Amino acid sequence: MKKLTPLVVLGLSAFVSAQGLQYPNTRMVDHVDTYHGVKVPDPYRWLEDDTSKDTAAWVEAQNKVTFAYLEKIPYRAQLVTRLKSLFDYAKFGMPQRRGETYFFSKNDGLQNQSVYYIQRGLSGTPEVFIDPNQWSEDGTVRLTAFSPSRDGKLVAYGVSRSGSDWQEYRVMDVATRKPTSDRIEWVKVSSIAWRGQGFYYSRYPAPEKGKELSSINEDHQVYYHRLGTPQSADELVFRDPRNPQRFHTLGTTEDERFAVLDVSDRGTGKQGNAVFVQDLSKPGSTFTPLIPDITDDTYSVLESVRGELLVFTDQDAPNGKVVRIDPANPGPANWRVILAEKPDTIDSIAVAGGKVIATYMKDVASKAYVHSLEGALENEIELPGLGSVSGFNGRMDDTSLFYTYSSFNYPSTIFRYEVAARKSAVFRAPTIPGLDVNQYETRQVFVTSKDGAKVPMFLVHKKGLVLDGNNPTLMYGYGGFNIATTPGFNSLRIALLEQGFVYASVNMRGGSEYGEAWHDAGTKLKKQNVFDDFIAAAEWLVANKYTSPAKLAAQGGSNGGLLVGAVINQRPELFRAAIPQVGVMDMLRFHKFTIGWNWIADYGSSDHPEEFKALHAYSPLHNIKAGQNYPATLVTTADHDDRVVPAHSFKYAATLQKAASQANPALIRIDTKSGHGASNVTKQIEATADIYAFIMFNLGVTAKF
Repeated sequence: MKKLTPLVVLGLSAFVSAQGLQYPNTRMVDHVDTYHGVKVPDPYRWLEDDTSKDTAAWVEAQNKVTFAYLEKIPYRAQLVTRLKSLFDYAKFGMPQRRGETYFFSKNDGLQNQSVYYIQRGLSGTPEVFIDPNQWSEDGTVRLTAFSPSRDGKLVAYGVSRSGSDWQEYRVMDVATRKPTSDRIEWVKVSSIAWRGQGFYYSRYPAPEKGKELSSINEDHQVYYHRLGTPQSADELVFRDPRNPQRFHTLGTTEDERFAVLDVSDRGTGKQGNAVFVQDLSKPGSTFTPLIPDITDDTYSVLESVRGELLVFTDQDAPNGKVVRIDPANPGPANWRVILAEKPDTIDSIAVAGGKVIATYMKDVASKAYVHSLEGALENEIELPGLGSVSGFNGRMDDTSLFYTYSSFNYPSTIFRYEVAARKSAVFRAPTIPGLDVNQYETRQVFVTSKDGAKVPMFLVHKKGLVLDGNNPTLMYGYGGFNIATTPGFNSLRIALLEQGFVYASVNMRGGSEYGEAWHDAGTKLKKQNVFDDFIAAAEWLVANKYTSPAKLAAQGGSNGGLLVGAVINQRPELFRAAIPQVGVMDMLRFHKFTIGWNWIADYGSSDHPEEFKALHAYSPLHNIKAGQNYPATLVTTADHDDRVVPAHSFKYAATLQKAASQANPALIRIDTKSGHGASNVTKQIEATADIYAFIMFNLGVTAKF
């Protein structure tokens, strides 16, 4: 295949949309794949080569068109200023205790990266420990993992560049505030599990040079790193070359008695995992099966208690339960139920402070309960309202635990829970200058989907909203991978709400809002339920006079980007604007890149005839119709996204531009030195400004700042 030089690509004649936009004329090739007898053209296959000069020139040409359009929106600059002011407040991370030392993160407001601090006791003076802002001039090198050793003398942490999922592990000496010589490369999907004079971690073999961000990741391996030695000397603990598309992660219990190996195989379509344990108190011991087989049931070892293991599972309990397992007699017949399944769904479990703290979801809002280690209910933790809670992580001897609470109108606040007194108090609450959250209100409604399912949706807007069908409205959804879209505060969203927007967060099937049954109802051959749920929510908003199609926008990222791409294909007349962000758009080839094979458990695979038929029927890339008038669409992606590779968005945008004989723009915004999300605060604000400006402009909103 003859390749074009960058100058030739940029010099190609452009084609013009009905709105007057001149799109780059993306070269088409005669490439056809055959799936189970069905021929499927892939004319933009060459855009999958993310390191080629042709692709680089295409990216430059597309960004030139997109940013020229965005810069002409009259209030974009004011929007950037407003977003900066909304984001400019101190944000704290939850403290971690080791002895009398506390570790926590803080961002003063607009710092590109949060700074990590240490202090002696809760009343001590914070001291800077690690400042990632010093690692690069543009602030795109960030700290990922952060794990203090059990004695608090060392901290292992992860470093990521330009938003990539690849990490390098390093170690910092707490006393000297200086990094040690330890460097661990090619880490991905890993824990840091301290034991003795080192820690366990997971890594992949080094990828082929030039293919670091797109080549398929296989042969996940667990190693033990002994401090002060080179990575080449690390001890291989586990690998399984016969099953190269499995994840292997290892943790240790707080008492360091057990090493716990988790094995998942989602590439074969199985949702669950197997678990193997090693009794480290016995010299010469090896891993033995706790859960020997991988099925659709999930298991998570929480902690060891008097030689037994507390385990969360959804086996025979779609809403989740906690059991106690003796590693010497691990058969299910010998399990003791500590927390039985309830009508509400377990969202998270923490074992700390000598207690089992269970967080449940009831209609997507959090409830938190404290139990003894034997499962006896002791008390409910009173929360401020309908929102989301997370945390309670700590050590078994902690006398107080920390958690965060947040809702759409309640900025994320850290609470301190006193275990003995059974009382909570605000530990750190943010102060956002000039913001009065009391002028906004949240309402939850339940929408009837196509098949009769009741789907929750949160609505956030100014008080006194007039239901005249003329309110600009932004719908957001995810709907996949057993992830719930729970109520949470985002200060940047205020920029929309104060312009009169309604924000609608839809809890479609595919998430974990109502347990495994709700998740399963939005996977594989049932994935269409997710799109039907979102469409039903949009129709409800129109029917109930919250908005109209001319004032309605849809946004989602990653799996949510897939959602947006699918629904505007199926119901293009229902939306005026669409923002598919870092979306999975090519449902026939997603498993060919990096860790995409891990999504087969949710999506299915084009390698299987029945699943191919379902995937091909909704794949956003393959269902764009020539001549269809699509909503104004701004596709977003980034050059270092090695989770959902940018080729998905590249091919989708090129196809949409080619097919779009329409009045509305079809643009793609390609960020640089960013990954599956913005790599720093500056980029986050810039991207949000572009997205919000695009939505406001195309919904006909006259912004007032």
